[in-house]
Amino acid sequence: MRPLIRPLSHRLVSEFLGSLLLAALVIGSGIAAQRLSPHDIGLQLLENAAATAVGLYALILVFGPVSGGHFNPVVSLADAVFGGLSWRDVPGYAAVQVVGCAAGAVLANAMFSLAPVSVSTTDRATVAHGLSEVVATAGLLLVIFALVRSGRADRAPAAVGAYIGAAYFFTSSTSFANPAITVGRVFSDTFAGIAPASVPAYVLAQLVGLAVAIPVLRLLYPRPAAVPEGASR
Repeated sequence: MRPLIRPLSHRLVSEFLGSLLLAALVIGSGIAAQRLSPHDIGLQLLENAAATAVGLYALILVFGPVSGGHFNPVVSLADAVFGGLSWRDVPGYAAVQVVGCAAGAVLANAMFSLAPVSVSTTDRATVAHGLSEVVATAGLLLVIFALVRSGRADRAPAAVGAYIGAAYFFTSSTSFANPAITVGRVFSDTFAGIAPASVPAYVLAQLVGLAVAIPVLRLLYPRPAAVPEGASR
């Protein structure tokens, strides 16, 4: 992504707020889906996926110009690898993303009159789910950085929303693809929750997805396309 010139404090606030709202969106829409369609899991997933897809699109549009709109430590790591984010800023980004997602879980619970914190009991650690997280994360990074490195970064918000919405259905894990949201979802024992014991396997799989995506992107998009002077990003 394009090197960011906003003060780090502004960018960290942006990433915190975006991560908080993302977690509230994912978890809150899952709770709403359970209540609206209590006997139809397929419809619940569709409602959750649709809300997440369009909401993520909006969040990237809002916070992208300030901080890049990552909300995701693997996106921040990849951006640092490709020179868009300073390595010294990565720990701060990752920290506020995780804290923001945890806060978003508390907010979602509270908005639906649930206990502010309820540790999830949904065990998701299977081989199939791990493979799904590798694929989902690698695919997400390919979508983002293929567009960025070919001069089409302005299309990334819509593409990311569309990809995540689709990945809810073509991956058995329903596409977490984000260590911060994985941790955040521990704090809500609802439709979108994940048990703490499943988190290490998911995060490891997401890091493997990062390791897969980087060389593929370097092969297919060896250098960023030049952006004409005055072109919008």
